[in-house]
Amino acid sequence: MSPLAPQPPRRVAVIGGARVPFARSDGPYATASNQEMLTAALDALVERHGLQGPGAVGEFVAGAVLKHSRDFNLARETVLGSALDPRTPAYDIQQACGTGLQAVIAAANKIALGQTESAIAGGADTASDAPLGVNDRLRRILLEARRAKTTGGRLKALAKVRPGHLVPDIPRNAEPRTGLSMGEHAAVTARAWGISREEQDVLAAASHQRLAAAYERGLFQDLVVPFRGLARDQNMRPGSTVEKLAALKPVFGLGAPGPTMTAGNSTPLTDGAATVLLASEEWAEARGIEPLAYLTAYETAAVDFVGGDVAGGEDGLLMAPAYAVPRMLERAGLGIGDFDLVEIHEAFASQVLATLAAWEKRGLAPVDRARLNVAGSSLATGHPFAATGARIVATLATLLAEREGPGRGLISVCAAGGQGVTAILERT
Repeated sequence: MSPLAPQPPRRVAVIGGARVPFARSDGPYATASNQEMLTAALDALVERHGLQGPGAVGEFVAGAVLKHSRDFNLARETVLGSALDPRTPAYDIQQACGTGLQAVIAAANKIALGQTESAIAGGADTASDAPLGVNDRLRRILLEARRAKTTGGRLKALAKVRPGHLVPDIPRNAEPRTGLSMGEHAAVTARAWGISREEQDVLAAASHQRLAAAYERGLFQDLVVPFRGLARDQNMRPGSTVEKLAALKPVFGLGAPGPTMTAGNSTPLTDGAATVLLASEEWAEARGIEPLAYLTAYETAAVDFVGGDVAGGEDGLLMAPAYAVPRMLERAGLGIGDFDLVEIHEAFASQVLATLAAWEKRGLAPVDRARLNVAGSSLATGHPFAATGARIVATLATLLAEREGPGRGLISVCAAGGQGVTAILERT
């Protein structure tokens, strides 16, 4: 028997998305778990697209960055607690802030290869319900007691416990290899690229104003579901202006002259969850659904933010998209001018501006700011780490669909660990 001829990859359609409003940490969602938020977002997607029946969705892939040990099977437990068919397979994925977009890519690959007809991807994160680790010295003592063969041996091990051992290990927003927070890394990059305070504040103010305008014109009517008393993203400040942001004091890079990064031009710690429905063209056609857009390309990259050219800005912690996007565009035969919309995850305003500068240095045309983050982004919405990618995919697909004509959008997401995840959406 001759082997089956390989089939060309199928187009992957973005059908829709759903998310809960994003909330500032220790606020309305302070007692909400990753699973509770992700279930709310998933249930909203299931209801809006009639996915309650047996086998309605091929699989669910999602993740979280800050996870309790009980969340080891987060995606599957979310399915079991949702309105989705409990027979739907599910698995977790994690790539720091790129988790949501990587989940979309993982689901898309199976659809493209004909291994499934539909899938839901997403992510959730809570900075409020962050796991607290047992003090490592206490952990070692407890393990020693467990291994002891006699009661006396266990008591001898436990007698080593001291008051200082009871202090938990608090999660830190710091890179294990450098000990620096993401904000401090971004401050180094901002200095290297000469990013000014005013540029950052202009971008931050625009993010808030554009997000507010998008809510007012109903862009998020089918994307955001109320949760725990919130109907809109809590961090959004419609009245944000450059003048107001200019009054804030810098919070990062204080050890060097002229710090420029403030709480206003940096993303706050956030709680939230987001999902997005993907499918084959055949699946959509059989249900009479017009896809919002198609996922046509994606690329990941990583930089050496420990030993590379960090001071020069080339290998800053959040600069991997500066390499991923040019590679992806070259492979796709496209330039920046071919994109109607550009979505860059706003971990920090300085990081967005450094990325734009790096793209130009690598030969790409300047991005028209009128096409950049037209409905706001993470500075205004907030950034629940693993949820951001799914939020951006659903928002960009919706923006392309409302144009009522062909269009193309670029996605760029930076991530901890010196990584970047990028993608292209198209509407034909």
